[in-house]
Amino acid sequence: MRENMSPFFIAPHRFDAPENDSAPVLDRRYELVPEPGERVLGRYPTSVAGCLISPTGARRHWVLPGPASITVTDRRLAYVCLAGDLALVAGKIDATGVRHRRNVRLPRLVSGQVRWQWPSRLELRATGRPTAQGTAEAELLVVCDALRTIQQPALALGGAVGPVTELARLIRRTVACFRVTRPELVELAPPERDVLIRRATAPPLTGEARVTLPGSLPVEFLSRDDYYRVPQPAGQDAVGS
Repeated sequence: MRENMSPFFIAPHRFDAPENDSAPVLDRRYELVPEPGERVLGRYPTSVAGCLISPTGARRHWVLPGPASITVTDRRLAYVCLAGDLALVAGKIDATGVRHRRNVRLPRLVSGQVRWQWPSRLELRATGRPTAQGTAEAELLVVCDALRTIQQPALALGGAVGPVTELARLIRRTVACFRVTRPELVELAPPERDVLIRRATAPPLTGEARVTLPGSLPVEFLSRDDYYRVPQPAGQDAVGS
């Protein structure tokens, strides 16, 4: 596994599998190297966790142990974490088919990305926890749809309310603009296009919010077995816990 390759997004989805070369390319400072013509729109420090959302709730499958650097471009969101080892939820199986124990040691540099074709909605919520600076904390879920399953992979980004709310607004506007201006990648019905145009110009998000993003492309599990695997119980795995 290359150092700049995420072991998985929500293990083991195809778009960030170890054999997939679509992981973000990083420079010597571990910052995202933009693709030709790609524009960097902002960088944010947040906590990062990978989740699966089902009708019965949301469970964390992995958590980065320290703040990650989030880079938002006009094409994707990329995250890089240099602090410590990736913490896995007990009993999970990674994209290589290996069942890990809790706190297994993995590369200290962890990265991954979500391209703007994928998110189907954003959820902004208060966590009820203070940040290290004593300010109120919020969490943003970047939720994707998956083929042939009702489970939805999501990236959970947490931090102070102000920066996370700003990040949510930037992602909403950027995803909307990306899909409206790239018909070769995203096929939109006229009503979906109208909704996205409104999303691109909507006022800032306030409080808890849920925003749909029409025109999303679903991701896919690597293994058919993963559609039916039942997660083993593990404490403090729910989103926001």
